[in-house]
Amino acid sequence: MNNRKKCNKKRLTLLLLAAAMIGLISGCGKQADQEQETVSEAIKIPMVLTVDPSTGNKNEEKLVEAFNKTYEGIYKVEVEWAMETEEEYRQNLKRLNVADQLPTVMTDLRMLPSFYQMMIQDGRLEDLAPYIAADPQWQEMIEPVVLEGCSEADGSVYLAPLSTAAFSCSGVFWNEELFAQAGITTFPETWEDFWACCEKLQESNITPLALHTEGTAWAPMLFATAELASTREGASFMKETYPASYNNENGIHMAETLQKLFSYTTENALHTDYDVAYDNFFSGRAAMIPNGYWMMDQIPAEWAAKVHFAPFPGNVLISSPETFGWSLKAGCSPEVKEGAIAFLKFRTQLNQEEKQQLFDESAEGKSQAEQDYLVAYEANPQIVPNYQVKWNSILQEETLGDYLPELATGEISPEQFVQYEDESIEEFQREQ
Repeated sequence: MNNRKKCNKKRLTLLLLAAAMIGLISGCGKQADQEQETVSEAIKIPMVLTVDPSTGNKNEEKLVEAFNKTYEGIYKVEVEWAMETEEEYRQNLKRLNVADQLPTVMTDLRMLPSFYQMMIQDGRLEDLAPYIAADPQWQEMIEPVVLEGCSEADGSVYLAPLSTAAFSCSGVFWNEELFAQAGITTFPETWEDFWACCEKLQESNITPLALHTEGTAWAPMLFATAELASTREGASFMKETYPASYNNENGIHMAETLQKLFSYTTENALHTDYDVAYDNFFSGRAAMIPNGYWMMDQIPAEWAAKVHFAPFPGNVLISSPETFGWSLKAGCSPEVKEGAIAFLKFRTQLNQEEKQQLFDESAEGKSQAEQDYLVAYEANPQIVPNYQVKWNSILQEETLGDYLPELATGEISPEQFVQYEDESIEEFQREQ
């Protein structure tokens, strides 16, 4: 009897222990599930960003990290980093669109005018105007000229704008040491002086310009379009969207300028992209390279004291703030859309803070090029639109790469070059 009681007690004890263990395991399971739910709570916002081939830097990494930290556990921008040029990224966007695999947030769309318009017509982009209008804080962050540039004629907004145009201007970065070796102390203020400067540098065995022909021929086209805008007729031409012809005085003049520019550049400028031009400048093989404010972060530390920034001759800066607008893919889930809009607003706010910091900081906290940029930006420059938002995509993506090298080497004349440009217009119109 006693043995039976002991046995029963032992069984009871074992049963209680087993129940406790089951409860503990169950509790651990529930806790693990809860932890898993907590981990997966953040709503993911897919995006593709590039790694700069010239520097190895992840573009917009600071912005992504700041947003993800601020909205930790709520939203997370999930980036696929692509080691490719900006031109390659833009071409990939077209392929992703065909495959219906577009990321939620897209950059650079306004650099592809026809593709951008097609995306709007096909309903592939979200109209952000209602969200900006419903958010006074967001609206107040945006300079009117920037919002206007990002808006369509009917008031819709498919390009989430930055706060300011202060970071969107392009001019010329120049090497003070190489200029000094040629006896030049300041950047030329007129185009006549610019060509004389190129001659003087070349006579001193210094290559004046870092250029390239691939992509959209960014560097030489900046020089050529800035020079074209030095006349009233040329400035008006630069404001035209999809010009009907380049076979005119302005088009031929620009082609002549392009040909002349390539007589002052490196031997490896043909059939190469901007990363080669960048390397030629920051290895000391060329004295000047055109680019925008965004290159400030790409100046190697050891070059910070000797690289200057200047407007193009004639006090010209090239700027189209709409090219910095980012787009939101239409058809996202409400949660993802909400997160993406929060991210786009966060970018506007961060840009506003960066402007305040840039203009409020003392000169001691800035590189030489940044100091020069502020002087140029506040000196009432002539603002010329970026050709990449004005001209057809075939000209930019095919014609320039195919025929600019031939123009540069004299295999074709400026008149023949503009004929090819006009053929791009005809092909573009057939495709529409």
